[in-house]
Amino acid sequence: MGTILFLIFFPIIIALILLVTKEDRARDIVVKFAAALIAAASIVAAVQFTTSGSEYFRVHVEAINYIMMAIEVILAVYIIFVGIKHRKYLASIFAVIQTPLLVWFELTKGHRIEVEHNMYIDRLSIIMILIIGIVGSLITVYALGYMKDFQHHHADQKDRRPWFFFVMFIFLGAMVGLVTSNNIIWMYFFWEITSLSSFWLIGYTKTGEAINNSFRALIMNLLGGLGFAIGIVVLGTVFKTLEFSTMLIMGSVYGDLLAIPAVFFAFAGITKAAQMPFNSWLLGAMVAPTPTSALLHSSTMVKAGVFMIIKLAPVLGMSNFAGIMTMMVGGITFLLATFAAVSQSNAKRVLAYSTIANLGLIVTCGGLGTPEAVWAGIMLIIFHAVTKSLLFLCVGTAEHNIGSRDIEDMDGLFVKMPRLAMFMMIGIAGMFLAPFGMLI
Repeated sequence: MGTILFLIFFPIIIALILLVTKEDRARDIVVKFAAALIAAASIVAAVQFTTSGSEYFRVHVEAINYIMMAIEVILAVYIIFVGIKHRKYLASIFAVIQTPLLVWFELTKGHRIEVEHNMYIDRLSIIMILIIGIVGSLITVYALGYMKDFQHHHADQKDRRPWFFFVMFIFLGAMVGLVTSNNIIWMYFFWEITSLSSFWLIGYTKTGEAINNSFRALIMNLLGGLGFAIGIVVLGTVFKTLEFSTMLIMGSVYGDLLAIPAVFFAFAGITKAAQMPFNSWLLGAMVAPTPTSALLHSSTMVKAGVFMIIKLAPVLGMSNFAGIMTMMVGGITFLLATFAAVSQSNAKRVLAYSTIANLGLIVTCGGLGTPEAVWAGIMLIIFHAVTKSLLFLCVGTAEHNIGSRDIEDMDGLFVKMPRLAMFMMIGIAGMFLAPFGMLI
């Protein structure tokens, strides 16, 4: 339990330190030290819990619920304010609807529902923790050099790197909280933190295009968040539980009836995983610095969406409309995004569309709900996290060196930058060559 709490709160502490750290040397030391410690702690957590299978944790501190509620209200007020300021009224409207709905539920019906286990660790959680802790941490280390170079090329702009690294580490802590929450209201809290973090990261450069794309991401994820909130209200009101594990057990008793809250949770996962027709926010995220793309496309954000779908797999499947909807969305997304990916010449767009396609395949596996399909989906999550983060970082490095992200301009890269080309080939091979990736 201590290791999990460390993985949630330590990145938040580091984020606060980085927010006030202005010198490059000090920032480098803090980020590298924190990344090493987070990666090590994630491995320790994997060793601790893999042998024991799954484990529930009792965290009964009433104040935690009220603190989370207060933070949700503050964030909602912030979203309403920035939405009005930038005339993105849809973001403000979604915030006005979902936050009061959930606060009302928590203070009335939700307050009377006892949650026995607020946190839960299983092997899927451990896989996600390893992805977040190792891949996510490596991206933050890569970001040190990249953002230093980025700032050098944008010397006329204010140096906002303290804010950038603050958000990245908040992101990592929130993701660990999300994948270890059994209390669905806690999971929703961390879910919304990741949505807001992506909004900040995508809009980092403050250009008109970056602001528009960051609001597109925020609006689509708030739409998913609204679906999440409705699912919580339905689950708590009708089934009298707020525990994810209990909901999955109830699936064998209530059958299709439980598909009603499940379809709202699946919808939230579909929007977060950038499935069609909600894929445009992930494509728009490419305006952000490359470490943001790597983080959003590989180890966090979109993985929260597929984590939700895979987690819901026991109550999905061919027998109910929630499973059929999930399969159809995932399958259509996989097909169309694949066609889109092979027609691109911009390397980041190729990776973005292929990310959406791979996520579609994982969502389809979760929608099928069979043990074999879930196994394949989890393996694809692992391969995708490693290869996509590597490829995004490679493309960012190539762009900085040759001044272009066009695939045609990368001709002769084996001669110009042989080590980078080798890493690119490793990333590409990891997606489709035996015994990895798509061959499953």
